[in-house]
Amino acid sequence: MNKEEIILNIEKALNEIRPFLNSDGGDISLVEVIDDKHVKVRLEGACTSCSLSMSTMKAGVETTIKKFVPQIETVENIA
Repeated sequence: MNKEEIILNIEKALNEIRPFLNSDGGDISLVEVIDDKHVKVRLEGACTSCSLSMSTMKAGVETTIKKFVPQIETVENIA
C-alpha cells in the first residue's frame, strides 16, 4: 500500500468510528502518518475530557484503523 492508499484507508476507518464519537459530542481527525506504520490522531470535542478516551483509542480507534490498514503498528492521540 502506498502512502496515499494508507491515508485514504485510515480516513475510511475514521469515518466508520466518527458517528459513535459524534453521538457523544466528540470527533476525531487524522494528524499524520509516520513511516507508513505510526498514526497520530486528535480526539476533539467532548472526547478531549472524557474519562473513557483511552478505552476509545484502544478498543475503537486503533482496532478499526488496523482492520483497514494492517501494517499500522501504533495509533496515538495527540492533544
